[in-house]
Amino acid sequence: MDHGGHGMTMDLPPFTVARGLAFTGEPFFLVGCLLALALYGWGVVRLRRRGDAWPVGRTIGFVTGVLTVALVMCTGLNEYGMVLFSVHMVQHMVISMLSPILLLLGAPVTLTLRALPSAGRGRKGPRELLVALLHSRYLRVITHPAFTIPLFIASLYALYFTPLFDFLMGSMVGHLAMMVHFLAVGLVFFWPIMGVDPGPHRPGFVMRILELFAGMPFHAFFGIALMMASEPMIETYADPPASLGVSALSDQSAAGGIAWAFSEIPSVMVLVALVFQWYVTEQRHARRRDRRADRDGDRELAAYNAYLASLRTREQ
Repeated sequence: MDHGGHGMTMDLPPFTVARGLAFTGEPFFLVGCLLALALYGWGVVRLRRRGDAWPVGRTIGFVTGVLTVALVMCTGLNEYGMVLFSVHMVQHMVISMLSPILLLLGAPVTLTLRALPSAGRGRKGPRELLVALLHSRYLRVITHPAFTIPLFIASLYALYFTPLFDFLMGSMVGHLAMMVHFLAVGLVFFWPIMGVDPGPHRPGFVMRILELFAGMPFHAFFGIALMMASEPMIETYADPPASLGVSALSDQSAAGGIAWAFSEIPSVMVLVALVFQWYVTEQRHARRRDRRADRDGDRELAAYNAYLASLRTREQ
């Protein structure tokens, strides 16, 4: 029997971790993940061949991010996510909050800018088009917190609490489009906050932390609303297959618990990354000030001492 008319079987056996992690190879995301790894690898190899270094940590971050996408989309989790709200919520939380953070830690935009050759004076190649995009008004709008925070919140409430979710889950294309949307929203939301790649909107560290915590509470509220509901709220998951051995209400409560708990994990990851970046930036500025002081004989300090001496002279 089909679920929602998109060919997903409804007589799946009860969910287990082994069944959920079994490789299924969903073709759309599998091809996308392999392509992302191939392009990133090409960029790293290109830099190394010309003698430029690329941090291993960034490569590990990006590869891990791609693997998390494959984990939730190319395994049995994708099939169980069509009939179990709790499993779907794992997919949603990973692909919208964990995967984007790891991918952005890999600095793919920076790698692309360094790997692509320049087209030459007066000509436009892929690198020049990317630079123009990074400075475009369009990107300034979609990376501004006035856009990213409402979009991040709407991806929960405007999707799950309207008929739009049931409509998208009615076909495999809709389901895949929704997952692509979750990934894109996560990338747009965390891009200016992470601050690893260049972008049009790059606030200070304090503002980045405020932006991070401005959106996270809404995930917790969403999860609590699901856990406290006395009846199924999502039509797609209102009648789970009997073969799964779960009730719709218990499954929904589990989904709410996942949404509530998962909102804390990315917050901690990003906060640690921001504090580390802040520390590194301050150390870099301190070294720059020390070098400047060595060059000019610490002229700034001497001027300040002279200013203090002049104040003492006036007081006398």
